[in-house]
Amino acid sequence: MQISVQHSEKRVLVALGGNLPSSVGPPRATLGCALANLRSLTNTVMRKSKYFVTPCFPAGYGPDYVNAAVEFNFSGESHALLQILHDIEALFGRARESRWSGRVLDLDLLAFGDAVAPDMDGYSKWRDKPLAQQMEQAPQELILPHPRMQDRAFVLGPLMDIAPDWRHPVSGRTVREMFASLPAGDREALQPISEP
Repeated sequence: MQISVQHSEKRVLVALGGNLPSSVGPPRATLGCALANLRSLTNTVMRKSKYFVTPCFPAGYGPDYVNAAVEFNFSGESHALLQILHDIEALFGRARESRWSGRVLDLDLLAFGDAVAPDMDGYSKWRDKPLAQQMEQAPQELILPHPRMQDRAFVLGPLMDIAPDWRHPVSGRTVREMFASLPAGDREALQPISEP
């Protein structure tokens, strides 16, 4: 059973990443084309972060990633937006073969307004899952907000560019507060890419 968060316009945060080339070129080119598709399919004005080079997570799972984030308003259902994200990933050759393997394109729905989905218990289950289990299991339902966004510099760093004052609907902490609480080494590993 799918539960969708719906209808009135919601502030949305999406993370983008990739570390393998696609048919359009290296990861940065892929992310740029994916963003163009996302703008077109959602008919929205977006705020985009800088691009960052970030170490592969977990360490040793592949080449470094290029990451970014976008913020926009969306008036449809959460599952409709998730389907758009999955369709764009497929367009660029994303194959969901193994958990946390290298990938051409990853589009993660981080937040959909203040939604907590499927409910607080379901969200907490995935947020608190040990790393070993995270690496082996993927949720079969939409979890909002993204259950590990608060732990990841490659998500929070780009969000610092566009939504530093966004407040997590469960913890109540802002992006700025979550980013500041990460280990210094994780924050310092983010390397912004200069725009051409």
